[in-house]
Amino acid sequence: MKTIILAAIFNLPVVLAVVIAFLAGGTLAYFFWNLALAKKKEKIIREAETESEVLKKDKILQAKEKFLQLKTEHEKYINEKNSKINFTESKLRQKETMLSQKWEETHRAKSEVDVIRENLNSQLLLVEKKKEEIERLHKQEIEQLEAISGLSAEEAKNQLVESLREEAKSQAISFVNEIMDEAKMTANREAKKIVVETIQRVASETAIENSVTVFNIESDEIKGRIIGREGRNIRALEAATGVEIVVDDTPEAIILSAFDPVRREIARLALHQLVTDGRIHPARIEEVVDKVKKQVEEEIVELGKRTTIDLGIHGMHPELVRLVGKMKYRSSYGQNLLQHSREVANLSAIMASELGLNPKIAKRAGLLHDIGKVPDDEPEIPHAVFGMKLAEKYKEKPEISNAIGSHHDEVEMTSLFAPIVQVCDAISGARPGARREVVESYIKRLKDLEALALSYPGVMKTYAIQAGRELRVIVGSDKVTDKEADSLAFEIAKKIQDEMTYPGQVKITVIRETRAVSYAK
Repeated sequence: MKTIILAAIFNLPVVLAVVIAFLAGGTLAYFFWNLALAKKKEKIIREAETESEVLKKDKILQAKEKFLQLKTEHEKYINEKNSKINFTESKLRQKETMLSQKWEETHRAKSEVDVIRENLNSQLLLVEKKKEEIERLHKQEIEQLEAISGLSAEEAKNQLVESLREEAKSQAISFVNEIMDEAKMTANREAKKIVVETIQRVASETAIENSVTVFNIESDEIKGRIIGREGRNIRALEAATGVEIVVDDTPEAIILSAFDPVRREIARLALHQLVTDGRIHPARIEEVVDKVKKQVEEEIVELGKRTTIDLGIHGMHPELVRLVGKMKYRSSYGQNLLQHSREVANLSAIMASELGLNPKIAKRAGLLHDIGKVPDDEPEIPHAVFGMKLAEKYKEKPEISNAIGSHHDEVEMTSLFAPIVQVCDAISGARPGARREVVESYIKRLKDLEALALSYPGVMKTYAIQAGRELRVIVGSDKVTDKEADSLAFEIAKKIQDEMTYPGQVKITVIRETRAVSYAK
C-alpha cells in the first residue's frame, strides 16, 4: 500500500517504487512518505493563497467601484443642494434689495408728506386770515351800498330775487322748448333703438317659427333609409332642394330648415313622395325633386290666378300673379300671408266704399301691399319699398304703388288709399287669433291669469278662455255675496292691469250660482 502511495507521489512506476521500498526498508519509506505529505500540503497552501489573493483583489475592486458610485451620487446630491441654496440665496438677496428700496422710498415719501403737511398748515392759516379780511371788507361794502342806495340788504336781496326769478322763467321756457325740439329730432332714433332691442329678444323665436317645417314619419326606421349609406341620400336631397335636413332624436319627425318657404315645401312634398314610394336613392331623389318643383311652380301660378279671380281683380301682370300665389308659403307670427292679404283687400274695399272712393283700387292695393315679402332674390331694402318698386315695374297705378310703399311709413303718403291700406293691415294683424304667440309664453300667461284670480278668498275655480281675452271666475255662493262679486271682478281686473302684460283687453266674469239639489227615490 505504501509502495503504491510512494509511486503516486513521486510519479514513479509501481515496480520501481517496490524496489526502492524493499531496498530502503521501512524507515526510508516513512521518510519519503512524510516528504510527499509536506509537498502536498505546501501545494494546497499555495493554491489556497492564490485563490484568496484573487478573491481579495475582486472584493477590493468591487469595493472601489461601489465607493466611486456612492461618491458620484453624493457629489451629484451635494451639487443639486448647492444649486438650490444658491438660487434661494439669490432670491433672498433680490427681496432684500427690493425691501431696502421700498423702505427708502417709503421713508422719502414720509418726509415729503411731512413737508407738504407743514406747507398746507401754513397755507390754511393764510387762508383763514384772508377769509377774515374778506368778511370785514364785505361788511364795509354792504354798509356803504346801503348808505348809497337807501335800501337795506334784505330789501336789495328781495329785489334781486324777483329779477332773477323772471330771468329764470324765461330761460326755463326757452330751455324746455329746446328740449322738446331735441326730443322731436331724436325720437325717431330712439324709436329705432327700441325696435332693435325688441328684435334682439324675439329674433330667435321668430326665426324658428319662420324657417322650420316638421315632416312626420311613421317610424324611426325610415330615418335610416332617408340618410342612406354613408349619408348619400340625405346629401343628395339637401343638394337638390337647398334645404338643410335635420335628423335627430326627435321621435317620428324630421326637421326641414330653410328661410325660403317654397324650398321647404318642395322638400316636404319630395320627402312625402319618396317615403310613400319606398325607393330612395340619389337618382330617384333628383327625379322626384325636379317633378315636385314643376308641380309647386304650377300650383303657385294657379293659386295666384284663382285668388285674383275670386277677388275680382283683372289685368294684373303675370309675374305679380305668380308672387300672389307664392304668398301661400309665407307666414308672419303664424298668420298666412296670402290669407292676410285677402283680408286686407276685402277690408280696404269695404272701407273705400264707405268713404266714397274706388273700391277696386283699394282692393288691388290691399292684395299687393305685402308683395315685397315674397321676392325671388333677397333685396336689402324694406319689403314695403321693394313691393312699391315691383308695382311700379309692372305698371301698376301710382296710387297703388304709393299705398304699398307707405303702409309702414317708409314712404310719404300721397293718396287716400295709403292710410286705408295701412289701417286695414293693422286690423287684420290684430284680429284675435290671427297671429299666435310663442307657445310657452302663451301658456304661461293663461296660467298666470288663472292663478291670480285663484289667490282671492271665496274663488273656487278659474278658466281663461278665448285665448286669454276672457277670465271666468266661479265663486261659492255661501262665501261671496252679489255685491262682493262686483267688487271682486273690479279688484281682479285692476290687479291684472297693474301686474300683467297682455294684448288687447281681458274681460273678467265672476259667476255666483245658487244650486238646489234633490233626489227622487
